[in-house]
Amino acid sequence: MSPQTLFWTTFFAFLPISELRGAIPFALSQGMPWYLALLYSVGINALVAPVCWIFLSTGHRLLYHWGWYKTVFDAFVERARGKVHEKVEAWGWLGIAAFVAIPLPVTGAWTGTLGAWILGLDKKKTLLAVIIGVALAGCIVTAVAMLGISAFAIFVKKI
Repeated sequence: MSPQTLFWTTFFAFLPISELRGAIPFALSQGMPWYLALLYSVGINALVAPVCWIFLSTGHRLLYHWGWYKTVFDAFVERARGKVHEKVEAWGWLGIAAFVAIPLPVTGAWTGTLGAWILGLDKKKTLLAVIIGVALAGCIVTAVAMLGISAFAIFVKKI
């Protein structure tokens, strides 16, 4: 396994648009064994949650002193909390884990952490939920990548 493979796998695992959906297939295409691709990509992607939380907390604290930011942020948070309050109360951190575990665009560690932070969920529970979701998503992506296109046959009815 070359340093370039590790670099690009790390890059894809940390990038919000690709995360595990890009990192694991890339690592496999470069000849990395599936178990190493899974463990390495999940480990890197799990680091997103604490980095994102620190970035959001620090950036928010700095920007909240500006009137326009405070007005826009407070309105956005109130609207978001109002829309999902019942679901958050019902599912809590398990909902974050399930959301992160779905390996589709706009669902992942970055979005899950952002959503939990905006909704004011507990930091430790959120970090644990994101790690659990990342591990599940990693298993799903690895399985689909290893099975190839035939994995989608379970969703198609044969006539």
